[in-house]
Amino acid sequence: MALGVEDALGDQLTRGVISAPTLSATLSQPWEIFEGGHPLPNEASLEAAEAAFNLLDWANDVRGVVICLVSGGGSAMFEYPKHPGMSLDDLRRENQTLISSGASISEVNAVRRTFSAVKGGGLVRHAPEARFVTLIVSDTNRGDEANVASGPTLPSNSPYRVLLGNWTALDAAYQKASELGFTPAVAHDICEQPIQEGCDLLLASHGNTDCLISGGEFSCPVRGDGRGGRNLETVLRLAMGLKEEAVVFSAGTDGVDGNSPAAGAIADQTTVARARSLGLDPADFLARSDSYTFFEKLGDLIVTGPTGTNVRDLRFFITSS
Repeated sequence: MALGVEDALGDQLTRGVISAPTLSATLSQPWEIFEGGHPLPNEASLEAAEAAFNLLDWANDVRGVVICLVSGGGSAMFEYPKHPGMSLDDLRRENQTLISSGASISEVNAVRRTFSAVKGGGLVRHAPEARFVTLIVSDTNRGDEANVASGPTLPSNSPYRVLLGNWTALDAAYQKASELGFTPAVAHDICEQPIQEGCDLLLASHGNTDCLISGGEFSCPVRGDGRGGRNLETVLRLAMGLKEEAVVFSAGTDGVDGNSPAAGAIADQTTVARARSLGLDPADFLARSDSYTFFEKLGDLIVTGPTGTNVRDLRFFITSS
């Protein structure tokens, strides 16, 4: 997104602040770059917000134009407490509780906004004389842009445009599946269910196609101290429920699932039997929220590394035609 702004504006871009995972791109303009934390804020997350406030003070004085590049993950990578007595440890503890609760993104962000100085339009309020334009890569549903990164510029009268969303990934997946000879279908209604309910729907709904595609984010409360995330756990639950020949896949488009270094995993009707032959009990790994370790031992992880974007998850349920 920063490279795109550089290409479009050239020398008209005078100052900028970025908080993101490690950058692989080379930027030419005068950006201040911070490696904010994810899924929990770190010291750099706070430093990025302070740098943004300083930039906004200047923009407010000159009544400048501020272009905000907002994407999923920004809730953690860009943060500052509303109350002076709230420490980084407090922020991390609150966020850990929220993201482990299984609550929806709207519910999580409603709480985050109560203690954050940047969320829920905080940036716009900081510079009332500046003019804001927001460009969004969305990890929420259509029409729910105020929840992307907890809405640092929304809701407000600031104009915005959504560049990409989960629907973009679903469309691309559908087209690719068609090119590969499948007869795909997209299950738009299998999106944000509690994880076991979503898995049950996938197991029950694939009969009319050889490639069922779905997206969004299942709610997935953490029950143990293992490693994993909702995509890895989705694949484990589906593997435990398979009664026929099939391949199932689930991964996060950002390349990172929960507290693991994997994007997700792949499984088929042999997964559980192969695990048991190695002395692995799938139910035990599920109970400890340790789906990453389960698939690591089987060699069935999907590891891409950070992709540089975040438009929620993609899931595939493939059967023989």
